[in-house]
Amino acid sequence: MFSKFSQSVATSITALLANKARSFLTMLGIIIGVGAVIVIMAVGAGAQSLILAQVETLGTNLIGVMPGKSDEAGPPTSAMGIVITTLTYEDVMALREKSNVPNAVDVVGYTNGTGTANWGSNSYDTNLKGVTVGYIEVEGGELDNGRFFSKEEETNLSRVAVIGSTVKKELFGESEVIGQRIKIKKHTFEVIGVMAERGTVAFQDYDDQILMPIKTMQKLIAGVNYLGLIRIKIDSEENIDRAISDVEMTLRDQHDIADLSGDSDDFSVRSAAEALDMITVITDALRYFLAAMAALSLIVGGIGIMNIMLVSVTERTREIGLRKAVGANNFNIMSQFLIEAVVVTLLGGIIGIIGGAVFSYLIAVIANFMGYDWAFVVSLLSIVLAIAVSTAVGLIFGLYPARKASMLEPVEALRYE
Repeated sequence: MFSKFSQSVATSITALLANKARSFLTMLGIIIGVGAVIVIMAVGAGAQSLILAQVETLGTNLIGVMPGKSDEAGPPTSAMGIVITTLTYEDVMALREKSNVPNAVDVVGYTNGTGTANWGSNSYDTNLKGVTVGYIEVEGGELDNGRFFSKEEETNLSRVAVIGSTVKKELFGESEVIGQRIKIKKHTFEVIGVMAERGTVAFQDYDDQILMPIKTMQKLIAGVNYLGLIRIKIDSEENIDRAISDVEMTLRDQHDIADLSGDSDDFSVRSAAEALDMITVITDALRYFLAAMAALSLIVGGIGIMNIMLVSVTERTREIGLRKAVGANNFNIMSQFLIEAVVVTLLGGIIGIIGGAVFSYLIAVIANFMGYDWAFVVSLLSIVLAIAVSTAVGLIFGLYPARKASMLEPVEALRYE
């Protein structure tokens, strides 16, 4: 049995080599389809690892509070770009109270915007961020020069600023920075500190921003009285769940929400771990959806294989008649053409896997060269699936030509010109 199978495989390869160009063009659809699936799965896994690594860099003991209600599986409404004004500076003050959230190390409120900073004849467009004094404790990073603003400066509309290293370079070059005055939207700010270079973390450029007291940002720059985000650093990951419960109870009390079920909440509380899980689910779904779309090209490749196999059956009609005349039955003929179809798709699948892996590796190399922490991942599952799918395509689309070949009458086949 095995010898007959190996003989059929050898015969199939001989037939394929007899028409190398046609065989390659037949495989091309399978090569492209399988290669696309491998690339999408690998690039998706690399992008997922990059996103998760960026989020984890901030720390897994953080809690984020965003304005707007959301269900457990989805993002809050404010994440969709809708402005919601339910979080205030008073909420930050309440969350800072140890009696309300005992496990909180520090709490930071944020109001974000953009603007142009001017110094002398130099100007630079950058990100403006109003924050509270616990910013460095919660976000990480350190000062390269000067100091951060105080609690008094946080509340009394002090016009002081702490700038990122990129802003320093663009505005001041090699000049002395501390004590210099910059102008933002007609308001003059004294530069009291420069943050050490940190780069991009969680897709946020920490070097390209100007930090100022949150009340100053709200009243003088943004013209608002609400916050866009609150972040809370917890003393230990083990206390995250308890801290989330404390935060929710505190904010419900602040917002006069009597419903303790959470259905009436006008805010959303998420831990970093929950954010990671949500990102993983979303990126997995996107990755598999794109892989399924790429796999559709295998159907096109399968149709091409069926057409070529039908041509092959027509060209080899006399050969089929001769084989039947010397004793080959319908099953022998059918299995021969099915094996040829499977060999074509299997070889195409293997080439596609190799090509896809090489292309994915080049993407990973380029991404890492550009400074991204991009993992090269070609999973065993994707390889097994690619081989299985390409084999199945060969069987499915090779079945009709193989059956047509097996149904030929010997006498009619031998008379065919």
